Amino acid sequence: MDRRSFVIGTTASAAALAAGPAFAQEAFPSHAITIVNAFPPGGVNDLVTRPFAAALEPIVKQPVVVETKAGAGGQVGAQVGASAKPDGYSLLSHNNGISGYEEVDKLFGRQPKTTRADFIPLARLVADPVLVLVNDQQPYKTLKEFLDDAKKRPEGIVYSSGGLYGSTHLPVALLEKATGIPKLRHLPTNGGGPAITALLGNNAQMSTQTVSASLQHVKAGKLRALASFGAKRSKSLPDVPTLKELGFNTEYYLWVGIFAPKATPANIVSVLSGAIEKAANSDQFKTAMINAGLEPSHLNAADFAKFWAEDAKRSDEAVKLIGRVG
Repeated sequence: MDRRSFVIGTTASAAALAAGPAFAQEAFPSHAITIVNAFPPGGVNDLVTRPFAAALEPIVKQPVVVETKAGAGGQVGAQVGASAKPDGYSLLSHNNGISGYEEVDKLFGRQPKTTRADFIPLARLVADPVLVLVNDQQPYKTLKEFLDDAKKRPEGIVYSSGGLYGSTHLPVALLEKATGIPKLRHLPTNGGGPAITALLGNNAQMSTQTVSASLQHVKAGKLRALASFGAKRSKSLPDVPTLKELGFNTEYYLWVGIFAPKATPANIVSVLSGAIEKAANSDQFKTAMINAGLEPSHLNAADFAKFWAEDAKRSDEAVKLIGRVG
């Protein structure tokens, strides 16, 4: 071999060795995964996300860190999740509030900060049905009694919510449309807890809150559940009829789901979806949810995408029914 052939061959071999690592595909995941939680500690999102992260860790064999980015009704976390690098290492835990941001921004003539197209839905973890609740000082024993009185007294009944266009405001608009009652008078507060406090104190006579948030007060006789927005009766409150049973075709849930930013590679989405499904169906996670008063309700990526599309239609409809307020 002449010197020129040797140099060329050696150079080519060195180049191939140098390029090797660039072309070798790194196993996913190879380091910690972060889940951005878009809501403050103590809320439903937090109660779901932390046990889920703990259940996911042994499956992916990497640390799963929960990072809270709360603010603006979940919009801060949504923006962080949407702008994250789409490599599978930054995920988002959010609830049904993520469905309505775009429609609310449009309502006020604002450029949407995030849209549903910014996210890939990976899984739904829980879906807590919303209840039609009144306090123990009200005479209503059935939904019919409540509706009959509401029809007689336009804006005479006050309802509390956790804030404008939130998960305890939108279902009232759907209830008003489904039942044909006049608009009720709205008392917005700064969260689900304060909304329930307003109801317990009779500053509001009605509210739409989730089963998990209100169950202790219902069991104690302080609140009365007249109906559920769920597709079927809650296991925790089997005597409470659904709105569909009562002839009103409407559903609404406070659900929690896991999302990846758009453009996350399909192979990584597949790995994540499989791992999430195992974690969501683990005894560890299910037990944590039951202890928190929540019913595990996992949907895989494909089924969650279908559910989210339908849920988003309900959310958009409710925003339009409420109109521009505040």
